[in-house]
Amino acid sequence: MSLRKGITLAAAAAALVGGQLAATQASAAPAPSSPLQKRVAQYLESHPDAHRIGSATLSIPGGTVTLAAPGAAPSTAAISCGSGHLCIQDGLGDRYDYYYCGYYDFDGVGDGVFNNNQTSGTVAKFYNENGSLRWSNTAKDTGTASWTPVWHIRPC
Repeated sequence: MSLRKGITLAAAAAALVGGQLAATQASAAPAPSSPLQKRVAQYLESHPDAHRIGSATLSIPGGTVTLAAPGAAPSTAAISCGSGHLCIQDGLGDRYDYYYCGYYDFDGVGDGVFNNNQTSGTVAKFYNENGSLRWSNTAKDTGTASWTPVWHIRPC
């Protein structure tokens, strides 16, 4: 396990212990000291190529990620996804939305869902840590996946 995924897993465990407070906050933008704001700050610190575009939504190479409040229960149901996009929700409830072709590092962990809503026939590929192909999926399709072993994504 890399340091990046190890830190993410440790942060997730800590968030589950004390994250219920964040789930009850009603404001649109998290308070500077909220658990969600701390997650956003940590993500930005460890990903210099990410930029904030919303209270918990960040621009990342290939698309966006919307970080979930610590302790929020992720959905196990199919997720909505814009036409031409590959969308993923990981085990923390973080939502990744890829809409540019390319080869990207991926930080998702745990079990989650995906919606490959790209042009019919477009193949999304998911890679192991060493860059070998783990599995692929042909659009249009939805399903479940274990994201911890996925280290890189090529949406199309």
